[in-house]
Amino acid sequence: MDAHGSPDVGPVFEQAVAVLKAVADPTRFHVLWALAQREHSVGQLAELAGAHVAAVSQHLARLRAAGLVVSRREGTRIFYRVAGDHVRTLLEGAVLVAQAGPAAGAEGGPAPAESAPARETAMAKRAVRRLRPRATGG
Repeated sequence: MDAHGSPDVGPVFEQAVAVLKAVADPTRFHVLWALAQREHSVGQLAELAGAHVAAVSQHLARLRAAGLVVSRREGTRIFYRVAGDHVRTLLEGAVLVAQAGPAAGAEGGPAPAESAPARETAMAKRAVRRLRPRATGG
């Protein structure tokens, strides 16, 4: 409890900031997005992200340290997946916020009439569907 009798949220906020920092990289976001769809090996993730395997391995280490991904070993290969549905929710929430953008009153003023919450949600859901990788034949 703090001096005002409120719960001490400092540690929770610090962890939340650490999670957001871990996601705040285009390659890590892309890797997490792919892992939210299905499990992948490092090599597959590198190909999807257009990055070197070593770089993707470093990104995965950061995501693992933040508790966002888990892994399993199958022979000599390691497969990764998101740590739970809450990670997908985080990613989709980030897309929703990004889609809302300045039209949602980022300048501190009221949002324009045409940016009604229902319309923004529908637009963001369409964006999320477009961003999801399509299933491949293999």
